[in-house]
Amino acid sequence: MTDYDVLLVGGGHNGLVCAAYLARAGKKVLVLEANEPLGGAAASREFAPGYTVSSCAHWLTHLSPVVSKDLDLERHGLQLAARDLDSIGLAPDGQHVTVTGNTVQGAGLSPEDMQAYTEFHRKTIKFSKLLAKAFAVRPPKLVESNFTDRVNLLKLGLGMKMLGREDMSDLLRLALINMYDVMEENFDNETLKALLSFDGVLGAHMGPRSPNTVFGYLYRRVGDVHGYNGPAVVKGGMGALGTAVADAARAAGVEIRTGSPVEKINLQDSRAVGVTLVGGEVIAAPLVVSNADPVTTFEKLVGYRNIETGMVRRVSQIRMRSGVAKLHLALDGLPQFKGLDNTQLGQRLVIAPSMDYIERAFNSAKYGESSALPALDISIASVHDSSLAPAGKHVMSVIVQFAPYDLREGWESHKEQFTQRVIDTISAYAPGFSSQVVASELLTPVDLEREFHMKGGHWHHGEISLDQVMMMRPFPGATQYGTAVDGLYLCGAGSHPGGGVMGLAGRNAAQEIIKRGAQA
Repeated sequence: MTDYDVLLVGGGHNGLVCAAYLARAGKKVLVLEANEPLGGAAASREFAPGYTVSSCAHWLTHLSPVVSKDLDLERHGLQLAARDLDSIGLAPDGQHVTVTGNTVQGAGLSPEDMQAYTEFHRKTIKFSKLLAKAFAVRPPKLVESNFTDRVNLLKLGLGMKMLGREDMSDLLRLALINMYDVMEENFDNETLKALLSFDGVLGAHMGPRSPNTVFGYLYRRVGDVHGYNGPAVVKGGMGALGTAVADAARAAGVEIRTGSPVEKINLQDSRAVGVTLVGGEVIAAPLVVSNADPVTTFEKLVGYRNIETGMVRRVSQIRMRSGVAKLHLALDGLPQFKGLDNTQLGQRLVIAPSMDYIERAFNSAKYGESSALPALDISIASVHDSSLAPAGKHVMSVIVQFAPYDLREGWESHKEQFTQRVIDTISAYAPGFSSQVVASELLTPVDLEREFHMKGGHWHHGEISLDQVMMMRPFPGATQYGTAVDGLYLCGAGSHPGGGVMGLAGRNAAQEIIKRGAQA
């Protein structure tokens, strides 16, 4: 006899979403979270007195409208301070490029590039709609499939056929090449090419010339299909989203314990039967669902010695090397960027003036070095939400690429130098910026791993690439949320469809657990 039907390891947003759906289906669920804040990477923090920032993710671009509606997140406090923001590619000469939905503007753009972008956007959204449909259901197995899998495969094939012969051929071609080549095929303007290709490598250990970057771009455009025609800013920081999902889970009957790190998942006769917390407390349940990344789940919580050798090999081969750091800056005023007015400072600002610039930044990371000239994704969320900084002050959040997890010289001795390098990079576009910085905090991939319990500091819990998505995610044998360990399921970003604050991995996992329970 146990007190709970399901134990859920990890209170990240996918774990909370999964827990809420399970509770709504009548399950008694306990969520165990190691940290005090809930939401995982959807978190906020005060990193300097009076200055609050989104700790990891800083834009909301992917949240499933189905999840938001089902859990009534607005009623539980989720508010957007701004949405459908522009993405502005900053050029050293001030000839910036602004992408707004399906249009692009900029003094240095030719009419041909503007028209080509509209057509490129139309085609990529068409492809991403196909992905969005596949993301909303469990991934089908290619072998030993049942009726549901065959139906899902049929729907996917029909969707591809409905693209039309030309677009279907183009999708198959594009999926196998890289953003660099696609950009060269379609556009002339260097800043536009760099801005678009940056979306193909964001969060990844890849450069524009790497395979799979077109798929990475299409993956990001799924957010457009979900209704985000540009990034959104969550009022109160991304932690407000984590709080809203947690409140929705509690309203459904979920019990949540923070400050309760799980030491191991307990097995009996090769079946999960509960967990042991750090400190020794044992909690039993017939089902355990892990929101942790797959490597952490099997290497640390289950233990490699408890699973067969082939599975150990598949787990250990998941590519999870992060190349991303996060820099938080407290500013004593609003910075002034060359060529931008104050109304544009709250948009998404990208410093990546050319594809070669991004590729050179990536080249450093490949060899264990931090980028001499990093590519930057900049948010000044306090422009939209004054509660994030003292009156007249501002907070800046910067996604920095590339910063390797395994830095050759070690991060502790390099943090100050790298922070200054990023500040200097921004100062080249915003004169006097360096003097406005009153406090800073750099989260390296090592810090992200430690604070958010993400193996390798990878916010997608594994690279988003064709060999690590759909029926291949996280690895063969654990592709439909269940695993070879009876009673153990996965629901995190390492599962289908992947990372980003989307919520579908949690929803899909819950639906699969409920379905299997009904069939038992």
